[in-house]
Amino acid sequence: MKIRTPVVAVLMCAASLAGAPAHATDLAEVYARALQNDPLIREAEANRLAALESKPQALAALLPQLSAGAAYDTRETDGEAPFTGLNADGDIVSLIGRSDVDSDTSSWDVTLRQSIFRWENWVTLGRANREVAQAEVDYQAAQQDLILRTAERYFNVLAAKDTLTAAEATYEALGRQLEQAEKRFEVGLIAVTDVQEAKAAYDSATAALIQAKRNLATQQEFLRELTGDTFETLSKPGAKLPLVAPDPANEDDWVKLSMDQNLRLASSRLAAEITRDDISFQRGGHYPSIDLVLSRGNQDVSGDRQFSFEDPITGAPVATISPLDSNTDDTFIGLQVNVPIYSGGATSSRVRQAEYRHRAARERLERTARETERDTRDAYLGVMSEMSRVQALEQAVESAKVALQATEAGYEVGTRTTVDVLDGRRRLFEAETNYARSRYDYLINVIRLKLAAGTLDPNQVANINKALNETVSLRTTGVASRAGGAS
Repeated sequence: MKIRTPVVAVLMCAASLAGAPAHATDLAEVYARALQNDPLIREAEANRLAALESKPQALAALLPQLSAGAAYDTRETDGEAPFTGLNADGDIVSLIGRSDVDSDTSSWDVTLRQSIFRWENWVTLGRANREVAQAEVDYQAAQQDLILRTAERYFNVLAAKDTLTAAEATYEALGRQLEQAEKRFEVGLIAVTDVQEAKAAYDSATAALIQAKRNLATQQEFLRELTGDTFETLSKPGAKLPLVAPDPANEDDWVKLSMDQNLRLASSRLAAEITRDDISFQRGGHYPSIDLVLSRGNQDVSGDRQFSFEDPITGAPVATISPLDSNTDDTFIGLQVNVPIYSGGATSSRVRQAEYRHRAARERLERTARETERDTRDAYLGVMSEMSRVQALEQAVESAKVALQATEAGYEVGTRTTVDVLDGRRRLFEAETNYARSRYDYLINVIRLKLAAGTLDPNQVANINKALNETVSLRTTGVASRAGGAS
């Protein structure tokens, strides 16, 4: 399973076909923007591209290495030097005279080196293959994680908006109730304590409304951080959200699937294999290396040497000049064998260090496997429990509405108190907010289950997008408290 950038176009098409109004931004479109703009996914892509370069670098060490060099220098030297020659009688004499050398030298060389055997190079090639595989897995895991992060922030915005809508309705209802209580008190139908109860509840509703607006703004900022965009309208699930049980309908089957396909677990397995390769790489420090070396060069020298001295018999100055001109070609072909004998114990220490790191990687793999199993079971139970919870809370909302209507009717005829009405409204507000949140939690748990199993892809986004068939505006208005509060 691979998730690649071209899916942006697919998601944009899905956004227009999902059934939501054209002017509303849905989950597919938000994910498409996040795929383009999220700094974390772009960082993951850059890390992937960087890791892919390890393969050509490993191959380069096995291929011939060709180098060339050239040099030119001018040399002038002078000083005293011994001179041996024949005198007029044919006898050998040694004299001390002055030597002056003036020469120009130019040279070039080309060297070809081919590794015949270097254990480290072959281990590095195998390790590079695993590093490339791990980079691909990590990038796919980052894309799956982006789907989850996008869904969580998208539905958090919708949940915050639902909470705000419920808070606004509660605020308006308690405002009307406070007005009624004041009028009833003025005509002597209720005691002043009922007015104070209604006033306290209204002030609490005002504070809750302000907090709900603040929370909505915060959740919108989290979504903007992910996508780089702000949204005025979003698509939300309709009144009848389809609740689909996981398939397969067995917790252990999902665990088995996650043990085989979970990307974090696959990356940890590759990391353990890479550290095992590191042990073999460090052991290569004990092995000999063999290189084939071919070299071709040339050196051209031009100049002369002048030796001057005084004739030991006549005292007359004598000077001799000898040319230094030469042109030589050098060709070298050979095998170079390097056998490490003793490095102060550094190689053995590096081997032990690699073994400890491999041990740590195996423990990290075991920890990741246990976490994957836990996350899979938790997500599976989350989906199942949220399905039941959505149904129960939907009924709770209806029951709270009926109970509130009955309480308000009893309040009108004097059989219920203001406190009873206020409690009824509080229970309705809690039921509505919990119901809205449970629907989004169900969808998020579905994504988490797919993520844990390693099967999450943009198709899941498109499937969820089909259920988003209502439009909600994220605009808010100011709140003016009867008590002269905030806005």
